[in-house]
Amino acid sequence: MKTIGFIGLGIMGKPMAKNLLKAGYDLTVHDIIPERMSDLAAAGAKTATCGKEVAAASEVVITMLPNSPQVKQAVLGPGGVLEGARPGLILIDMSSIAPAAAREIAARCAERGVAMLDAPVSGGEPKAVQGTLAIMAGGPEDVYEKVKDILGAMGSSVIRIGEIGSGNLAKLANQIIVALNIAAMSEAMVLAAKAGADAETVYQAIRGGLAGSAVLEAKMPMVLAGNFKPGFRIELHIKDLMNAIETAHEVGVPVPLTSGVMEILQALKVAGRAQDDHSGLIQFYEDLAKIQVRR
Repeated sequence: MKTIGFIGLGIMGKPMAKNLLKAGYDLTVHDIIPERMSDLAAAGAKTATCGKEVAAASEVVITMLPNSPQVKQAVLGPGGVLEGARPGLILIDMSSIAPAAAREIAARCAERGVAMLDAPVSGGEPKAVQGTLAIMAGGPEDVYEKVKDILGAMGSSVIRIGEIGSGNLAKLANQIIVALNIAAMSEAMVLAAKAGADAETVYQAIRGGLAGSAVLEAKMPMVLAGNFKPGFRIELHIKDLMNAIETAHEVGVPVPLTSGVMEILQALKVAGRAQDDHSGLIQFYEDLAKIQVRR
């Protein structure tokens, strides 16, 4: 399969689409903000005015959008993917959405002869640019095998979890762990700084031990530089934790730590920091302790 459509060219979607072009795929792109398509067009992609047009030109359509409502609109709505889809088309939704929404969209797609995977990603903008994302896929195994190489052009770890919706279940687990890691890092580093230790030296001391993590390596340098330019915005992590909490409650799983971090993120949103990178969670603790953790 060589003809691919890509819908959603934001912080993550644009570099992912560029990596598909670099891998030699014939790409048609669409975004509701037309200016976002110009870089891809300059690199050789075709542009489309709607999802219907993308689907008509493609064997595989990838969506990378903020949340469940946007994916439903792009796929099921007027001018959406299903209006232009031929039987046999494969939809890969790489957005982070509710597992129940993924199953609902897949059922609607099946009525039109369209197969679907949910394949959310982890790694943020840097790994999207590098093409080294972790991709968690859910859906039929035969469909996954057909598009595994396409996913491999965007990620260095591509794993099928199970049936449709399971990709997003894995992503929710991922986002809980990431959020709690950032909160723990923030709490610990504000304590160290307030008590008189140098935060950067503490970071260097603990990074090689059991406290070391991918989160610590990715986010502590941003904190030390006071750089909260978004690779993954606080408002998007709020969305993911909301989906995680709702899903947990649906199946009867208490998530007290996740709920606590959600309230911290909500407080930052109220404070006008929703557009900050989620490493900016540390600002909640800095405000409480009246100290900043910076070089």
